Amino acid sequence: MKPASNSVSAVEVSQPGYAAYIGIDWADQKHDLCLYDPVTEQLEFSVIGSQPESIAAWAEGLRKRFNGRAIAICTEQKRGPLIYALCKYDFFVIYPINPHTVAKYRQAFAPSRAKADPTDARILVELLLKHPDKLQAWQPSSAQLRSLQQLVENRRMLVAEKVRLTNRITAALKSYYPQVLEWFEDKDTQVFCDFLTHYPSLKSAQTALSEELELFFKTHHVVQSKTINRRLEQIQQGVVLTEDAGIVEPLQLLVAALVAQLQVLLPSIATFDAKIEALFATHPDAALFAALPGAGPQLAPRLLVAFGEERSRFQTAQDLLRYAGIAPVKESSGQKSWIHWRWSCPKFLRQTFVEWALQTRKHSFWAEAFYQMQRQKGKTHQAAIRALAFKWIRIVFRCWQDKQPYDEVKYLMALKRKGSPLVQNLALVEEIK
Repeated sequence: MKPASNSVSAVEVSQPGYAAYIGIDWADQKHDLCLYDPVTEQLEFSVIGSQPESIAAWAEGLRKRFNGRAIAICTEQKRGPLIYALCKYDFFVIYPINPHTVAKYRQAFAPSRAKADPTDARILVELLLKHPDKLQAWQPSSAQLRSLQQLVENRRMLVAEKVRLTNRITAALKSYYPQVLEWFEDKDTQVFCDFLTHYPSLKSAQTALSEELELFFKTHHVVQSKTINRRLEQIQQGVVLTEDAGIVEPLQLLVAALVAQLQVLLPSIATFDAKIEALFATHPDAALFAALPGAGPQLAPRLLVAFGEERSRFQTAQDLLRYAGIAPVKESSGQKSWIHWRWSCPKFLRQTFVEWALQTRKHSFWAEAFYQMQRQKGKTHQAAIRALAFKWIRIVFRCWQDKQPYDEVKYLMALKRKGSPLVQNLALVEEIK
């Protein structure tokens, strides 16, 4: 590293203790670094490659230079290849910073929006030196929870891909083979994919023997004779939408390609489900989240990941609400004030709470009542669901802190004692018991 020509003696280290302070502006091919040495009070700029070998050589060089003493590293991410590489070294203390914070800080002193990677690395060092009270060192969760987090997020990505494929298959079939969409209510199933593979057009289905079609359905676990007979009748009575080869042949090729992808995707999602179920069951907090109304096998693990293991991470439920993007943002200027949607937050985390709140309407008496009250106040469906998620997080936060599973009847009784309009009379509570 080459010492920079300018000194940073003006930078005050309000909480000394680290052997060095490093800002890393990461990129795909290289990482720009800025190192501040409290002894020399000098900034040193350098660049290292993104290859594991380059990062390892750089880290070992720092270990020898500073005798293995703790080094603070500030970066704009807390996940990704760079973080995974840095976590191997116990003398690194990582401080992740939101990229928006760096961008606003840079813009405050460079209104022209001029940007350079070394400059961003220096900004990271300055934020770490000048505002340590506003930054928190990253404490990685257990390997078990981090594995579960990757699994639930990747599963959600695969489910989104499944929805994309089924939507495209549906759109294509409507143009030449719409009848098959009526024969199968669920499109994301192996029986639907196999049927399109064996009978890619209405004519191919109509030319097949009834015994052949009946055997096909039975081997795919369609056992109700009424359902099989209805489908056989609809197949024989169907009328071809179009016989235009310029339309049918290209769409058949497209559907065949999409179905092949869906056939591979469906068992992969099932594999993820099995792995998530097994890993979730071994976690100490599994029973706490499994007991939540409407959580089920998919949302319970996601809620566990959302709350995490470190109960001191959030001091109050409001801290979690703000972090998750459920709590709205209040702004005021002069005599004006307004409330708006929180733009910057972990999107998957907010999605988890919103999706779960929607499910609780089917499994919790007071949740449905609360939703209806919000709707009666004039709120939209989405606003009412977010309000319900807001209330649920406050409840689950207390259960999480106390390590006590949620009890629907106990909560309803508490609402009754407080005279809440959500519970009009004790008879409703007794009925739920």
